[in-house]
Amino acid sequence: MKATAMAHPIQGLVKYHGMRDDIERQPYHDSISLCTAPSHTRTTVEFSMDYDEDTYVVDGEELEGRAFDRLEAVVEKARGLSDAAHTVYPVRIESENSFPSNVGLGSSSSGFAAAARALAEAAEIDATLPEISTIARVGSASAARSVTGAFSQLHTGLNDEDCRSRRIPTDLHENLKIVVGLVPYHKETEDAHREAADSHMFQARNAHIHGQIAKMRDALREDDFERTFELAEQDSLSLAATTMTGPSGWVYWQPATLAIFNRVRKLREEEDIPVYFSTDTGASVYVNTTEEHAERVEEEISDCGVSTTTWSVGGPARLLEEEDDHLF
Repeated sequence: MKATAMAHPIQGLVKYHGMRDDIERQPYHDSISLCTAPSHTRTTVEFSMDYDEDTYVVDGEELEGRAFDRLEAVVEKARGLSDAAHTVYPVRIESENSFPSNVGLGSSSSGFAAAARALAEAAEIDATLPEISTIARVGSASAARSVTGAFSQLHTGLNDEDCRSRRIPTDLHENLKIVVGLVPYHKETEDAHREAADSHMFQARNAHIHGQIAKMRDALREDDFERTFELAEQDSLSLAATTMTGPSGWVYWQPATLAIFNRVRKLREEEDIPVYFSTDTGASVYVNTTEEHAERVEEEISDCGVSTTTWSVGGPARLLEEEDDHLF
């Protein structure tokens, strides 16, 4: 009746934007991402008759309103898949993030993925990771990819058999380093997804995205660093064009964001360093480079006036022993 799991957040490579179904959170098109480590969410789930009601706590704060509803949807999905009698009891979920949330670093992906992995165990659901990804998806479509980890693709579809995440075989993680330029700026990703189809750029992006998915899959299978992250950089610009031309005119990028873009291009064009920027719906920037150049790249990004950290590729959501305090 109790389980603890951890999951890593994602960096979108070919990002989804907009949902055809707000309840099941089925996206309009496929998406591909990679998980980032050691950043993680650690989540404990417990069903117990001793609790009065479902309670969800994230980083010490009890959820309410829309945040509560999104996690409740994940819980109810798990309950519906379970034959265990104890799932009728109230559940308490406690999560802790090792990195800042709501700044464009994918905290919702790792949060819902860790919850789904722990829920499946606590609710005695015998399921594969792609199957568990369908539980996480109703909280956040990106969380489905966080469940399967590393480089993963969420396939669009109208049911759980089709709309689930699967790993993409590649060895690209062996030499990849991700320098994160943290640009704190509040964002409203869910609102941006909700109004995505109202942008005049949306249909153009939808027509374009299927080819990008095919190119990205091919680049990953070929372990082609330059092609993979050139595509990710291009997709970041495409996503921003769509969000900025929606009804609310979302502009997430800040001066520091643009400074990082310019610094990355200077390093690439003037020093021939393999380095590419990528953003999701937020102001913070992922800077993808190779292990050989990571230290140099981090120095340059720090000079843009932002705090930095360097991450690697993370694996799938996994269960933890209760007494295990060493996550890596």
